[in-house]
Amino acid sequence: MTGTGTDSTTDTETPTPATDTTPATAAVRRGKPGRDSPPRPGATLAVTSAATAVALMTYTAPMVTLPATAADLHTPLSAQAWLLNGTPLGLAALLLVAGSLADDHGRRRVFLSGTLALGITTALGALATTTWLFTLARVAQGAASAALLASSLGLLVHAFPTPAGRLRATGVWGAFVSGGIAAGPLLVGAIPSWRVSYAVLAAAALVAAALGTRALSESRSPRDGRPDLAGAVTFALALVALVAALTLGRDGWLRAPVGLLLAAAAVLTGLFALVERRTATPMIDLSLLRSPRFLASSAGGLFTGLAVIGLFSFLPALLQQALGLSAMDTAWLFLLWSGLSFAVALQARRLTHRVSPRHQLAVGLALHAAGALTMLGAVDAGSWPRLLPGLVLAGVGSGLLNAALPLLAVESVPAARAAMGSGAQQTFRYVGSCAGVALTIALATSAGGPGRGADLAITVSAGLALAAAVLVTALRERR
Repeated sequence: MTGTGTDSTTDTETPTPATDTTPATAAVRRGKPGRDSPPRPGATLAVTSAATAVALMTYTAPMVTLPATAADLHTPLSAQAWLLNGTPLGLAALLLVAGSLADDHGRRRVFLSGTLALGITTALGALATTTWLFTLARVAQGAASAALLASSLGLLVHAFPTPAGRLRATGVWGAFVSGGIAAGPLLVGAIPSWRVSYAVLAAAALVAAALGTRALSESRSPRDGRPDLAGAVTFALALVALVAALTLGRDGWLRAPVGLLLAAAAVLTGLFALVERRTATPMIDLSLLRSPRFLASSAGGLFTGLAVIGLFSFLPALLQQALGLSAMDTAWLFLLWSGLSFAVALQARRLTHRVSPRHQLAVGLALHAAGALTMLGAVDAGSWPRLLPGLVLAGVGSGLLNAALPLLAVESVPAARAAMGSGAQQTFRYVGSCAGVALTIALATSAGGPGRGADLAITVSAGLALAAAVLVTALRERR
């Protein structure tokens, strides 16, 4: 597979001499996966997909438990965005550096470290007693998930070197993204205590880490130089400033703190770009921004976060408050959306020979917009059945997005930088998610009533998705 970046390194493993008697070599001879053993494609796909599903279940947990969690932690409405935005903030801040670290220092190592950390930080979230302790635990969960998600696709690209195998693997992995989103609300909705549900998710992450120690083999494509810590710090600070500005903006966009935070975000973003241009081993190769395929992957991730994740992260809590639905009722209702997303993502790879990933993105975004517009007026009318057609359309669209985005992410960069490409696309996705959640809450709670607020948030989500569909369609490869 040819890439569009400038990195010409190849993805290699350190060869083991025939006379080597290290534990890793002995493990290979005994048929057990060790550090230098050949990849096991089936086991790699199973473990990375399962761990990805657990990460997404953890990510979506507050969607249906937000009212109970906020009440237990005494969180005011103005701060509830932080309960939802903790994990995407950690994800967006660390995905780029996690992808580069995985490529340079070992994808298996980064994956196992992230999965283990996800289990520990999720358990700490279950023990939190204040809003800020819970938010810090959620940010740490996001950082751990960043290591897991960014390295997963790198492991899959190494285990499935052929285009056909890669198509199948990324399709299954994308389906498990949807599967985690579907299963998360159901699991936490079925457990009476949100704290117990977090403990269950923590245990699942630790089991996935234990399985990974035996199933995964190491791979890397090292570059000379040190990790891009300056880029990681400037990017993380820029993102925190942006999310803080969007969160505070609901109380008045013209206030001095909001303006100062937005200015700080802009300055830090410029500083990040300057750092990336000057460092020998950047988190992201900025020359990739000249590639239409990479731009389509990045724009698709950004607007998926803004329009899709932003809306569906807060809509369940809004329905519980406006329509009096229980957490479990809401989980079953949104299973129509997330379950269809899982089924469509699992089958969408069959379309790839006829419909390019870029066009799948455009169709998925357009279907989300159509589904969102179909839901207009449902909350104001107090009728959850009126949501069903929109959830069906949006679910199909989400499935196409989750199938196309990972494939486009690894195809938009050289094969040796697959983890970096995955990290870049997912960074844009969760940057969009942070902004989308804050924007959705600001719109939904400032329109003079839940019905009008929901309609305003839905309309903006649809508009963003349609704009993104047009943009992705226009980003064609140069002939």
